[in-house]
Amino acid sequence: MPDVPPMPTRPIAYGRQHITDDDVRAVVETLHSDYLTQGPKVAEFEEKFAAYVGARYAVAVSNGTAALHLCALALGVQPGQRVITTPITFAASANCVRYCGGEVHFADIDPASALIDLQQVRRLLESHPRGHFHGLIPVDFAGLPVNLEAARQLCNEFGLWLIEDSCHAPGGFFLDSQGREQRCGNGQFADLAIFSFHPVKHIATGEGGMITTNREDLYWELLKLRTHGITKDPAQMQRNDGGWYMEMQELGYNYRMPDMLCALGISQLTRADEGLARRRQLAARYDAAFAEMPAVRPLASASGHAYHLYVIQVPDRKGLYDALRTREIFAQVHYIPVHTMPYYQGLGWQPGNFPLAEAYYAHCLSIPLFPSLTDDEQQYVIDCIQEFVAR
Repeated sequence: MPDVPPMPTRPIAYGRQHITDDDVRAVVETLHSDYLTQGPKVAEFEEKFAAYVGARYAVAVSNGTAALHLCALALGVQPGQRVITTPITFAASANCVRYCGGEVHFADIDPASALIDLQQVRRLLESHPRGHFHGLIPVDFAGLPVNLEAARQLCNEFGLWLIEDSCHAPGGFFLDSQGREQRCGNGQFADLAIFSFHPVKHIATGEGGMITTNREDLYWELLKLRTHGITKDPAQMQRNDGGWYMEMQELGYNYRMPDMLCALGISQLTRADEGLARRRQLAARYDAAFAEMPAVRPLASASGHAYHLYVIQVPDRKGLYDALRTREIFAQVHYIPVHTMPYYQGLGWQPGNFPLAEAYYAHCLSIPLFPSLTDDEQQYVIDCIQEFVAR
């Protein structure tokens, strides 16, 4: 049985933000500026993030859930319309449809990757008349990108719009049918893509989100919807009473992201590739270690994986989770299948509807992975898992 090293000097969570002195300076400078919100840092962050993912437009919003809600609104989701997503995601991927009165349907996952299975989506679409479903929201789960080219072809065939939930995958990419890298959120295939800047994500602003698109019509609509449905752009107005004038043209929301958080996002973005490289390095070390432990099964990998999470599957997930906590390692479970939540059971979904998602949930565990995780801390995690498996 392997020897386990002493306890770490700090608890090791599954994810952690990394804030530098440059980040702090960027925020302080903005706090001393003339604008705390609706100022120049918002547009700067949008421009730089759009360039990072390769999209034409980006719209900064208050969080990833707000981003999803605005996408559903911009695409015109109406009460009773049906939208397909995955059961293995955070609830917001489904909830955004419910906010608009739409109906959420699920398709089961590919057990090797935990991504939505596009063949299952096809079977669901083929089992109903054309027009029965209106949209598809695939999720780049754990940082592994969905093949958006295949998803787009499916959506075109059946007349669906497409939102890419890429909260886990800024900087990630997949290879298209021509062998070209297609970055998550670049707008080549999805109508809209969304990102989150929650502290455990690649880019941390505390709270915050971004929507990217290549469609100009959706871009202008999103700008209005995030600010009460109001425009101040003379070219968009029906009339203009003077320099003070603004028009509320539809019912929108206050989903703005303030300048100080955008300043933090700009600073974090300068290190995005460095952080992504470290995540991939840590994931490769885990891959090598678990290749020697047959009882530990990581999810599928790929060259474009962004590794927001490193997920393993083990026979005794609860036992390992509890054992790691006694060692000051705080793993997490991503995710409880959305269709098994009491709210969605109240809408008619039941355990047993999606057996592959439920089998994944029974065994999955997200173990520590973040750029400031040290080699010694990672080795400690590996050794503690090895000790548990050996028992």
